[in-house]
Amino acid sequence: MSGSGLHGVLIAEKGPGVTSFQVVAHLRRVLRVPKVGHGGTLDPMATGVLPILLGEATKLTPYLQAEDKEYLAAVRLGVTTDTLDATGRVVAERPVPPLDVEMIRTALRRFEGEIDQVPPMFSALHAGGRRLYELARAGIEVPRAPRRVRIDAIELTAWAPPLMHLRVACGKGTYIRSLAADLGEAFGCGARLDALVRTRVGSFALPEAVPWGLIRDGDPVALHDRILPADRAVAHLPAVPLDPAAADRLRRGQRLAGHEARPGPCRLYAGETFLGIGEAEPDGLRALRLLHADHPRSRPVSC
Repeated sequence: MSGSGLHGVLIAEKGPGVTSFQVVAHLRRVLRVPKVGHGGTLDPMATGVLPILLGEATKLTPYLQAEDKEYLAAVRLGVTTDTLDATGRVVAERPVPPLDVEMIRTALRRFEGEIDQVPPMFSALHAGGRRLYELARAGIEVPRAPRRVRIDAIELTAWAPPLMHLRVACGKGTYIRSLAADLGEAFGCGARLDALVRTRVGSFALPEAVPWGLIRDGDPVALHDRILPADRAVAHLPAVPLDPAAADRLRRGQRLAGHEARPGPCRLYAGETFLGIGEAEPDGLRALRLLHADHPRSRPVSC
């Protein structure tokens, strides 16, 4: 089966011990799709929702990666590692102070909202033209500027000393490993991330994901049946219907003056055909990213 005509979204459940890139490469080979991307990196030890974009849908990657995410995390107090998680080398062990549930919840509330977070050395960010994790593996640590991230909610779901179980809802670019390390410092004993499950990316939740076993087995027919229309990746954006003449003008790169649409990015449709992403501005509507092919089931998705 050739996948050259596949365009859409496959909500995968990533299994443990593989990188997001390995999942992408596996599905590119299984489905025989030249262009495959994902909607937000998961660490190898992490599991859970990994949206996969196929074909023309890869043009929507930035909009999906910017979506909010939700995690279930297990944080072990009293142990610090070089990777900030259970895969790393232990660099310090300290006694865990006596803590009760209310003390923990009070501390967690200080991390809600917009906070400054230093990215971990073991990450895919660049410094001096090299990935940070490459430098870290070579024993080199470089200064990292704090980045502003957003924690919408952080909830203690279980406390069995020294293990905290948390539910975290957050914005783009948040490192749960760094959050675990910062929590450990707040308690004065250090901490590492022991386990992580991503339960949601935007509107895509774990129950909707294709189980890891099916992803790993790689049956192209079974996976093809689980591919969603491309516009599901950007269902959070408002939909703008266009008549044939207006759609043709946008395809030619022209701006539609006087078009009534809410300012900002939007989904563009010609009838039931999803065209791609546009942007409404004071002086009209323009195309940002147009798709040259469409999933046959694609139709406007209500917000």
